[in-house]
Amino acid sequence: MRVDYRAGELDAADLAPTWHEQLLGWLEQAREAGLADPNAMVLATSDDEHRVTTRTVLAKDVDDRGVTFFTNYTSEKSHQLRQTRQASLTFPWYAQQRQATVIGTVELLGKEATAEYWRTRPRASQIGAWASPQSATVRDRVALDELYAATEARFAGDDDIPPPPHWGGWRVRPTHVEFWQGRTSRLHDRLRFRFEPRTGAWVLERLAP
Repeated sequence: MRVDYRAGELDAADLAPTWHEQLLGWLEQAREAGLADPNAMVLATSDDEHRVTTRTVLAKDVDDRGVTFFTNYTSEKSHQLRQTRQASLTFPWYAQQRQATVIGTVELLGKEATAEYWRTRPRASQIGAWASPQSATVRDRVALDELYAATEARFAGDDDIPPPPHWGGWRVRPTHVEFWQGRTSRLHDRLRFRFEPRTGAWVLERLAP
């Protein structure tokens, strides 16, 4: 099960000037390579008792402020984010033998930003967001299908479905962003952008594998 990584290499001269430009570049390369769900990322959160949970979510925006995703605000992930205000994201592009990890604090998106993204979602996904009591215990799959059917009937006469009050976006504002490229002999390339609060500037540093 051991693979000797030879797909590429990474040096400081190869990086974009900023972490978000580099992340956007790798996202585009993953998309061009035909990877399924190139914007899929593993979101790690913890609660105030230090229990860590991971799950896969989809990044919906990347800019100099951070990485954005959307979810139910009553979900386990949202409860944990409210408790600690900390999160970690990892984009696992296995086929390219690379990954990017974003670590930082979190903030809620405003209603305008949520509404703007909500309008781009397929109607079925909008209904699902209203119907699902995310992370709550349900009797069985039939109960979930019944919730969806009831919600579908509720909005049957509406051309536009509004976003639920319990649904919206989170932004992870990074303090550390690492770009990892697999290399032979397990001497992987690890380059990290780290925000230095004392100077208000980003520092680029290489980490040992």
